[in-house]
Amino acid sequence: MGKTYERIDDRLRAFIDAQPVFFVASAPLSGDGHVNLSPKGRAGTLAVLDEHTVAYLDFGGSHAETIAHLRENGRITLMWCAFTGPPKVLRVHGRGEPVFRDDPRWTDLVPKFGDADGPGLRAVILVHAELISDSCGFAVPFMDYREERTQHAQYFGRKSDAQFATYCERKETNVASIDGLPALPVPLPERTDHAPVH
Repeated sequence: MGKTYERIDDRLRAFIDAQPVFFVASAPLSGDGHVNLSPKGRAGTLAVLDEHTVAYLDFGGSHAETIAHLRENGRITLMWCAFTGPPKVLRVHGRGEPVFRDDPRWTDLVPKFGDADGPGLRAVILVHAELISDSCGFAVPFMDYREERTQHAQYFGRKSDAQFATYCERKETNVASIDGLPALPVPLPERTDHAPVH
């Protein structure tokens, strides 16, 4: 039987920290719009900030659907699955907001991710939990974690910040969602907090 929780306690935090991948779901308000579901990896890019707040680093990529949906309506769900150990699926339903480079909160948030920060970072996604629940996960298969993929970090690591800003501006699916909602604001502000180079 699934349970609901009033907060992300130490046990739930440990479960979240132990998972190498999580999933993010969002959707536009329009019934004709496209629901988005994205896998997220890269070690250290998610942090539990307090008992009701989770955040993750949003790096450049081919789309910006989550950002667009959050700018429109704020609805978001994060999900973690146990691929090893006891079966469990954990979801955090809540309200999310993208924190962009020119937001005063940026300089306080980014250091919370330590070495996970790097080239190609375009936003920090803040999620304020409204419903925390788990379910059995009996149908989730056992899978072994092998290693991180490095292609994403390497690809953006070869670009200067100015080149990354140009990349974002030229990608139509970064500027707007597939349904035409405003996504990443461009031009992308320059990072003034000295992103580490990996």
